[in-house]
Amino acid sequence: MTVFMETPALARVLLFRMILFLLPFAGWFVWQWIAKRTGRPMGATPWTWLAAAGALLAAASLMATALFQGDNRGEVYVPAETAADGSVTPGHFEKR
Repeated sequence: MTVFMETPALARVLLFRMILFLLPFAGWFVWQWIAKRTGRPMGATPWTWLAAAGALLAAASLMATALFQGDNRGEVYVPAETAADGSVTPGHFEKR
C-alpha cells in the first residue's frame, strides 16, 4: 500500500527530470521555427549536443537534490505494522 501512496510523488519527480531533459530540444525547435519564419537558413539538428545538454540539466538536478534535500541520518526507522483489524500503519522515521 505504501508504494501506491508514493507513486504520484515518484511520477512527479520523473516527469520533472524528463522535462529538464527535453528542454534543450524544445528551445532548439522553437528557435528553428522562428529562424525559418524570418528566412534565415538553418543547418541540421544537432541531436548529440541537444541530448548532451538535456543529460547535463538532468544530472545537475540530481546533484542539486543530493545537496539540498534533507536526509534521515540520526533517525530511527520504525517499520510498517499491521493491526488486528487489518489496518496498516506506514513505516516512518523518528528522532532518537
